[in-house]
Amino acid sequence: MKAGPTITKKEFARRRADLMSMMAANSIAVVPSARIVARNRDVDYPFRQNSDFHYLCGFGEADAVLVLVPGRVHGETLLFCRERDPDLERWHGQITGPERAMQRYGLDDAFPITDIDDILPGLIEGKSRLYYGMGTNTEFDAQVIGWTKALAASQQSGARPPGEFVHLGQQVDELRLFKSSQEINLMRYAANATAAGHLRLMTVLAPGLMEFQLEAELNHAFVMAGARTMAYPAIVGAGNNANILHYTGNNSIVRAGDLVLVDAGAEYEGYAADVTRTLPASGRYSAAQADIYNLVLDAQLAAIAAVRPGNHWNQPHEAAVRVITAGLVELGLLQGNVDDLILTEAFKKFYMHRTGHWLGLDVHDVGEYQIDNTWRVFEPGMVTTVEPGIYIAADLTDVPARYRGIGVRIEDDVLVTRDGHEVLTAMIPKTVAEIESYMCVGGKGLAAGEAAKDAVRYGESLQAW
Repeated sequence: MKAGPTITKKEFARRRADLMSMMAANSIAVVPSARIVARNRDVDYPFRQNSDFHYLCGFGEADAVLVLVPGRVHGETLLFCRERDPDLERWHGQITGPERAMQRYGLDDAFPITDIDDILPGLIEGKSRLYYGMGTNTEFDAQVIGWTKALAASQQSGARPPGEFVHLGQQVDELRLFKSSQEINLMRYAANATAAGHLRLMTVLAPGLMEFQLEAELNHAFVMAGARTMAYPAIVGAGNNANILHYTGNNSIVRAGDLVLVDAGAEYEGYAADVTRTLPASGRYSAAQADIYNLVLDAQLAAIAAVRPGNHWNQPHEAAVRVITAGLVELGLLQGNVDDLILTEAFKKFYMHRTGHWLGLDVHDVGEYQIDNTWRVFEPGMVTTVEPGIYIAADLTDVPARYRGIGVRIEDDVLVTRDGHEVLTAMIPKTVAEIESYMCVGGKGLAAGEAAKDAVRYGESLQAW
């Protein structure tokens, strides 16, 4: 399998330049990498780079600090990182080191991380503003505060601490909200890997399996397609578990007649996909299940249609709420005038969350939803999820018995384009007919090796990127 798409050194340089253009004169930005976190004795959690740090330089190691100094004569972009150590590399793999980091990542200068206490305070000294994301790395916070206190204590000798601390997040968040063509390619790759997982799961889903066995099928397909990590813990909720919004136990048995809510996305090069499908364990939706499913699908399609330049962020949610509320009245689950029910938020008994969120390097990605208390307007390059749902817990005795225990959510990833939108995850079956047909033809009558052909095809198609 060929290597997938990536972000070029030139684009990382452009991002840093864009950020520095937003910074005040005589300022400095300091961005630490993520830390290695111990899981238990002699075992660490898998390392995942800090999203802002990754966005600005792409350097994939811990114990590193990126420093941006607009206008610095001897170079505006600096990196502190670990030095190469043959003994350490023998145990844990290659370390890039300062010299190679400059070459590979297009940085102006690089230093050993052990020299940071000697060098960085001198760069901070006298700056009018220090841009830093206080609160995300408590250990490094203490270092920054220590440098600042030391500078303040040395004012009699002419040293000056930064005049102002500014939280870096707002500037980086605004940049990250708008995806470049290279980022969109990576998100398409993650979407295709995610499709491989959902298709594979559809081919094997059957009563008698455990939820975690279905989770394993997702994981297998993601990795085989080149996306080696999940973007978030997968939700595989059978039966009434689908009504637990953030269910991750995944340890119940799938029973005949259950719906199985599958919320799972792959991560590739740090970029996330986020997809939900709700599937019939026995291959066919019951009439009551189809009622609820089609209502959620109608709401999702209405919401997706509202994702376009010029519309504001809340319009997809408003569209979904109106369709769901009217449909719940028609099914007898709510009583009253639709407008009144929306005004009083009566729908929240069955639909209690928002219809989407920004998507990118974080699953719930950065970016303001409102500006000056006004909903933000969609612009090309933004990526949002669209994920309405209806949840009818099994213990709700005031609803018709046929609907109790049904939980349905349908979610896709939607890119705002110049002319409207593009559903990045549209290749995954979504209508009742498509899902029933795929589960019947795509998997149930086929040998195990044949059952995953579509998933493999998606994995192979990624080579084209």
